[in-house]
Amino acid sequence: MSIENDVKAVAANVVAAFGSHNRAEYFSSFAQSATFMFHNAPALLANRAEYEAEWTAWESEGFKVLGCQSTMGRVDILSDVTAVFTHTVRTQLADGDGQIETGERETIVFQLIDGKWLGIHEHLSVDPNYQT
Repeated sequence: MSIENDVKAVAANVVAAFGSHNRAEYFSSFAQSATFMFHNAPALLANRAEYEAEWTAWESEGFKVLGCQSTMGRVDILSDVTAVFTHTVRTQLADGDGQIETGERETIVFQLIDGKWLGIHEHLSVDPNYQT
């Protein structure tokens, strides 16, 4: 396989795990030292443990991922061990107030660590083209 295909496969697994609220599988796709920058979080989450704690807090408020669709996926290969995946995502969520759909753009930087592609940074922003 090629780096591009490998990274696309890992990214598809991330989306599928997130979309099915498979917390264990989703987080296993990221290095412990990964950082996370989300438009709906007040600050950078400096590692995976911080994000997992935030996820737990969201769940206590009724958060549950009901589905997630990825489009416009692109892989930019930076080296033999680093690649950037970008895409648009539409996510169906439940929160304490009911169900919502979000439209966002996401970037995940992947690095080959001990023979496995893992996310080392995830950035999520609002998609200005999304219309409800």
